[in-house]
Amino acid sequence: MTKADVVNQIAQKTGLDKTDILTCVEGFMEVVKESLVNDENVYLRGFGSFITKKRAAKAARDILKNTTITVPEHKIPAFKPAKTFAISVRK
Repeated sequence: MTKADVVNQIAQKTGLDKTDILTCVEGFMEVVKESLVNDENVYLRGFGSFITKKRAAKAARDILKNTTITVPEHKIPAFKPAKTFAISVRK
């Protein structure tokens, strides 16, 4: 499902204008991105949490040069679904 599909489905269910819904969806995504960049998790009760996880530093191999390189510690965005949401998906 694409962002356009999400906007279309919300427009059909609510009867609101697609441009207004697109603005809201893009605004929501921007707020989530900014929050994660600022190390703030986003909690949506009944849906899930957008969080940042730390990846530890590790040694990796550069296959082309046949050398070992160090990948530094870094953060990645992640989504953790709420328990009720995860159960409903499993059914």
